[in-house]
Amino acid sequence: SLKLVKKPLETVRIIFNGAGAAGIAIARLLRQAGAKHLWLCDSKGIVSTQRENLTPQKQEFAVDAQGSLADAVKDADVFIGVSVPGVLTPEMVKTMAADPIIFAMANPIPEIQPELVQDDVAVIATGRSDYANQINNVLAFPGIFRGALDCRAKEITSSMCQEAASAIASLIPPQQLNPEHIIPSVFDERVAPAVAAAVQQAVRQDGVAKT
Repeated sequence: SLKLVKKPLETVRIIFNGAGAAGIAIARLLRQAGAKHLWLCDSKGIVSTQRENLTPQKQEFAVDAQGSLADAVKDADVFIGVSVPGVLTPEMVKTMAADPIIFAMANPIPEIQPELVQDDVAVIATGRSDYANQINNVLAFPGIFRGALDCRAKEITSSMCQEAASAIASLIPPQQLNPEHIIPSVFDERVAPAVAAAVQQAVRQDGVAKT
């Protein structure tokens, strides 16, 4: 998606709604990939350093800011939702930076319906198969486990997941990349072998194969 809007990962501000296991895991992978401006929101708003009783995982991403999700998304480049339906409104999207990217992955009802903001966003993806750009972990885990098992990996590392993501993205060549085609179909037979090969390479680099 960032390739389409010509924004570097290192400079974009990414807002998460949902600071549970999924949100934290995605944020960690993006941070490892080079993202530097990650804000998490939960049911109480922005995960702030000024809040008390934060879990260690939330403390890891707490920022020196306070407010609601609406406050957080102002001038943000990317919204990633792993939370609840309908939490993002068209009015909030209009306050985001130019060419915003929305990943609304709550199922079966996303954080915002794509048809409500299709004219206001550069890219929108959901977890549903009836919209363009379905984001589903079935693209990743078969190949990750195939690669890990074939290499007799002792653990699943973040590097393995990072390489899996890169392999999935690489299956969309530049000439095919467009706002409605940022990711392969879950039925694309190339995905699992490509992910498995990338994971095997990561296993060798990490030195986590059983000997």
